[in-house]
Amino acid sequence: MRVSPKAIAPALAALAFSTASQAAVQIVASIKPVELIVRAVATDDMQSTTLVPPGSSPHTYSMKPSERRALEEAEVIFWVGPEMETFLSRLVSGQEFRHRTVALMARDQANTGDDGHGHDDHDNTHREHVEHADDDDHGHDAPAHDDGHNHGDGEDPHIWLDPELAIEMAQTIHQTLSALEGVDTRALDRNLARFTDSVREMDETIRRQLAPAHNISLFAYHDAFTRFAGHYDLQLDGVLTLNPELSPGARHIAGVQDKLRKANHPCLLTEPQFNRQWWRSITQGLNVTFSTWDPLATDVAVSPDGYNQFQQSIVDAVLKCLPENTQHQRNGGNGQ
Repeated sequence: MRVSPKAIAPALAALAFSTASQAAVQIVASIKPVELIVRAVATDDMQSTTLVPPGSSPHTYSMKPSERRALEEAEVIFWVGPEMETFLSRLVSGQEFRHRTVALMARDQANTGDDGHGHDDHDNTHREHVEHADDDDHGHDAPAHDDGHNHGDGEDPHIWLDPELAIEMAQTIHQTLSALEGVDTRALDRNLARFTDSVREMDETIRRQLAPAHNISLFAYHDAFTRFAGHYDLQLDGVLTLNPELSPGARHIAGVQDKLRKANHPCLLTEPQFNRQWWRSITQGLNVTFSTWDPLATDVAVSPDGYNQFQQSIVDAVLKCLPENTQHQRNGGNGQ
C-alpha cells in the first residue's frame, strides 16, 4: 500500500512541530561561566544564553526589559545564588520565576565541605586572606558591604573557579535538565560524564603547568581569585578590596603597599570589569608585575569545551607573573 503525499503531510507536520517544540528548550544562565557549564551538559537541541552582558558586574547589574522577557521565555534559569547575582534575588524569588530557577550554590558550598577534595583547606585559606585583607581595611573611607557582595564571613560565591565545585554545578544542571519532558537523558548522561572526565584531566594538566608559580606572591583585585588559588595551592598574599564596587581608603592602600614591598616577586592580577586608575596609584614606585585575568570569561567562546578553555585562560594569566615572562612596572607604569 502506497501512502500519498497528501496523507503523509499532516504526520510530517506533526513530527516537525514536536521536534521544534523539543528544540525550543530555552535556558538562561545568569553569568557567562555558568553558561559554559550549561553548554557542556546540555544537548544540541537546547538553547542557552547569558543574562549579564560582557563588561558588566553581576553584583550591581540592572536588567533591561528585553532581558526580563528572556527570563519569561526560559524553561530553566540557572544562577549562582543571592550571594553573587544580587540584582536577581527579589525577581527569581517571586511567584513567576521561583519554580524554574535553580541556584547552583548550596549553603554547604559556601563553607565548602565534605566532597573529599580538600575544600576545607581551600576555604580556610580563603578566610585567612579575607581576614588578612580586612585587618587593613578598618580605616576604609566607605562602607565595605553596601553591594551585598559580602564575603567577610567566609562565604565565597565564586564557586565556578574551583573545578570540583564546577563538576557539582554540572551535576545539578544535569539533574535539572533531565527532569524536563521529552529530553534525551542518555545524551545528557554522556555529556555530564564527558565534562567530568575532561575537567579532571584538565585539572591534572593545570597542576603541572602551575608548579613553577607556587613561590610567587600573588595579589588579587578582589576575592574572586581565592577559590582558584586555594585549589591549586598558589600563594595569594593579598586581596586589594573586599568590595569591588568601592575604591579602598588611604589606610587600606597603605597596608597593601606594605605587603607589596615585602612580597617575593609580587604580581597583581587585575580584572577587566573594574576601574584601573586606583590600583595604578597603589603600585606607583613599586616593583610590581601585572597580569589580567577575567573571572567572567568574557572572551571565551560558548562551547562544550568552553569551561576548560576558561580555566586555561586563568593559568595563562598566572604564568605571565613568572619572572621570565614579566615586565616589571616601575614609577607608575600601568602594566596594561
